[in-house]
Amino acid sequence: MSISEKINQDIVTSMKAKDEHRLTTLRMMKSGIRSREIDKRAPVDDQETIQILSTMIKQRKDSVEQFTKGGRQELADKETAEIKIIEGYMPQSAGEEEITATVRAVIAETGAPTIKDMGTVMKGTMAKFAASGTRVDGKVVSETVKRELSK
Repeated sequence: MSISEKINQDIVTSMKAKDEHRLTTLRMMKSGIRSREIDKRAPVDDQETIQILSTMIKQRKDSVEQFTKGGRQELADKETAEIKIIEGYMPQSAGEEEITATVRAVIAETGAPTIKDMGTVMKGTMAKFAASGTRVDGKVVSETVKRELSK
């Protein structure tokens, strides 16, 4: 079952359970996926669906940060709850150790010992995670690459 099919199935379940917050979030996810399908004029696969959901998570994390700065904790909590729901449909996220190990492997492969080679290392690392289907936050990878190259 694809991620889109799972979302559609869970929309029906949420309607029956009268879980309004979950239903609203699932509909928003479906809307984002449907919008991409319309733009593309073809159905999206799971890889593209994961990209769409990753973008939604990133947007919500930015919103949480802004709401927290603005003293709107109730809105920040709502966005955090949405993040948890969206993450339930995403593949497992890479841990700190896995990111560090992959960055070190890419540095060894490319022979990139200086910070000037950060772009090359970032590109190689993100490609490895994309190929394996593992979800990873680009910001965390960037910080890890900087740390490893500055050693």
